[in-house]
Amino acid sequence: MCEQLQYNLLYRWFLDMDMVEDAFDHSTFAKNRDRLLEHEVAVRFFDAVVDQARSAGLMSSEHFSVDGTMIEAWASAKSFRPKDDDDDDHNGWSDFRGKKRSNETHESKTDPEARLWRKGNGREAKLCFGGNALMENRHGLLVDFRIDIMNGRLERDAALEMLACNVGEGPGVTVGADKNYDTKAFVAELRRRGFTPHVTQNITEHRGSAIDGRTTRHAGYAISQRVRRRIEEIFGWFKTVGGLRRTRFRGTERTQMAAYILGKAYNILRISRLMAATT
Repeated sequence: MCEQLQYNLLYRWFLDMDMVEDAFDHSTFAKNRDRLLEHEVAVRFFDAVVDQARSAGLMSSEHFSVDGTMIEAWASAKSFRPKDDDDDDHNGWSDFRGKKRSNETHESKTDPEARLWRKGNGREAKLCFGGNALMENRHGLLVDFRIDIMNGRLERDAALEMLACNVGEGPGVTVGADKNYDTKAFVAELRRRGFTPHVTQNITEHRGSAIDGRTTRHAGYAISQRVRRRIEEIFGWFKTVGGLRRTRFRGTERTQMAAYILGKAYNILRISRLMAATT
């Protein structure tokens, strides 16, 4: 981009530069990113877009869905070494096949906040962060998106935090989710807050579901189960169009900033199409 600024008149016009003004150095990007982080510009911009959608009547205030996904870290799997290993010689740890590694004993020397995680049985474990989304069910707009350090409770904890920050408490609110959220503690906490848990039942030969016929017999439960799948469209857009399948940043703070910028862009595209259709 900085090279293009030397001769591309369209770029110069967009930045309100004249034809002979010197272009800025590429290091300016890093300095500006630090300012964006310090003043939380990305999240404020994202919240402003969400407020605009609410003001236009495009967002539901009663029906929501939550889900989580894995965001691959920039760090290489070869950087995942024992925590007490301070050796800078990489020749000794490049071959880790057959060796037992865990997040308790190992960490990435490139990105210590990344965790080794696998999406399901039989799949390759990767260094990653956890990405969790809160979607409203009327038009599938993104209400919040959180990046955090991966752990076994992250999806449920992040869902409760996003609901507390964006929805509050009160009767009449439904929360759709997949079977990973079907735990007694999570469902009980939703009910304590006055929410109706439209969570997919996770029934196996070893356990039952925290969701019973009092919830599943209503037509709204089936609607929530159908609509909640649209949250996968958000994840798909983030990872393909937005390029967040693998973050380009180290740490949760900078990856969170990138996620809010992408969330803002996703919502703006959705809002523009919805407003055009309404017009």
